[in-house]
Amino acid sequence: MALKKAMILVHHGPTTDRIDVLFNPNEYVMESSNQYSWQTIPGLSQPIAQFISGEATTLTMDLFFDSYEKRTDVRKHTIQIAGLLDVDKDLHAPPLCKFVWGTLQFKGVVEKVSQKYTMFLDSGIPVRATLNVTFKAVQSITEQFKHIPRQSADRTKQRMIKQGDQLWHIAAEEYEDPGMWREIARANGIENPKRLESGTVIKIPRLYG
Repeated sequence: MALKKAMILVHHGPTTDRIDVLFNPNEYVMESSNQYSWQTIPGLSQPIAQFISGEATTLTMDLFFDSYEKRTDVRKHTIQIAGLLDVDKDLHAPPLCKFVWGTLQFKGVVEKVSQKYTMFLDSGIPVRATLNVTFKAVQSITEQFKHIPRQSADRTKQRMIKQGDQLWHIAAEEYEDPGMWREIARANGIENPKRLESGTVIKIPRLYG
């Protein structure tokens, strides 16, 4: 049974275009990493690691294109992939894409494309190319909170307000529901959630099922 052809779904706001690859990749590489701050402490033999955040996962592959038999310019195909780096005039940013191949569904943006042309007609028109393409995962704040395991909010906790903190963000972290900010405001007598004073210690109330 032949393996289904891979495709790239390109989202232009409310519309979606489809780009079918000519040949499935032989392999692909997915890379994930974390970002740390390394602090040197006098008297210690090693620096102290402080976790900052996770890095977006990347998906990298080589896509092969060949139009020799048809004697046509292979760039008619490769321009579709390289064009995913261009800014969409309606979105004011490159479009969001999804690479779909079997069970692999990778949503993100095209971060980098390297084009290598290896065969030409006598006229100089390229008819064979290999594109090294890197996709970078993109997730909204809501999607990220859904996948981050959070401490169960089964008891009252305390938390110090930091510069830039918002109640909805705190509720999302503590309860996995930004809409629960009202429970925190009510428990702390906060009348204006937009005016949070840095350094103030607030209670994170227990949730009752």
